[in-house]
Amino acid sequence: MSLKEPPFPTLDDIMLQIGEAGRRMAEIGASEGAAGNISVYAGWLLEVQSVFPLVDEIELPVVAPALAGGWLLATGSGTRLREVYDRPLENLGVLQVAPDGRHARLYTAPARRFTRLTSELNSHLAVHNDKAAATGALYSALVHAQPLHLTYLSHIPQYRDPVELNRRLFRWQPETIMTFPQGIAVLPFILPGSAELMTATAAALHTHRLVVWSKHGVMAHSDVSVKRAADLIEYLETSARYEVLNLSAGEPADGLQPDEIRAIARALGIEQTIC
Repeated sequence: MSLKEPPFPTLDDIMLQIGEAGRRMAEIGASEGAAGNISVYAGWLLEVQSVFPLVDEIELPVVAPALAGGWLLATGSGTRLREVYDRPLENLGVLQVAPDGRHARLYTAPARRFTRLTSELNSHLAVHNDKAAATGALYSALVHAQPLHLTYLSHIPQYRDPVELNRRLFRWQPETIMTFPQGIAVLPFILPGSAELMTATAAALHTHRLVVWSKHGVMAHSDVSVKRAADLIEYLETSARYEVLNLSAGEPADGLQPDEIRAIARALGIEQTIC
């Protein structure tokens, strides 16, 4: 799907992809209960009021001037990602950001099951705003989830070191260097929903496709599709599963060596910064 020029995805297209991504996060055990959230920024005209007829004027938790006039679809606080596919109107809301970047219209459906959008809305807005300001992107997708093995590893002190985490995860499959040539970012534990987490996340995703929120989960970004952002989480969770399996077996496997990873990158013309 090209997002550089029309035709752009419709509202139905975006809702479907959010539903598919949410369902996949549930399938891989990355969104227990109401854990996890998804948002998509669209910088073109969307017809929303026929689908989401209820309108509220709200103040945004962070000023997002680069998103002015654009739209943000997001999951509601307390909703379940696994249910978005079958019941999108109950679980999604749409923001139209005002020209001042400080206020927005919130469109929802009568069937909605939430009182406000995701509790991580400030981080979502900050990252989307950073991407739009830096590149003029008209599309931006974010998925926050809590994949079991990757989150577990972030509870181990040595895996909260970015160099060590990248070294250990990139050795398990060639797809990892292909998917994350700039590596993955790692943050220490920061209070969920806080301004500190918002600022650190926007900075991390300015240069990376995925950031680990230690002892909490991950957030992944894509400028192509929300399903691609979910793919990033699935790729890395698979590597983390290999790592946990190796740990539990006493670390008998050594995985791909740095020279082998470099050979993969050279063969595919990948400019990477891992090894």
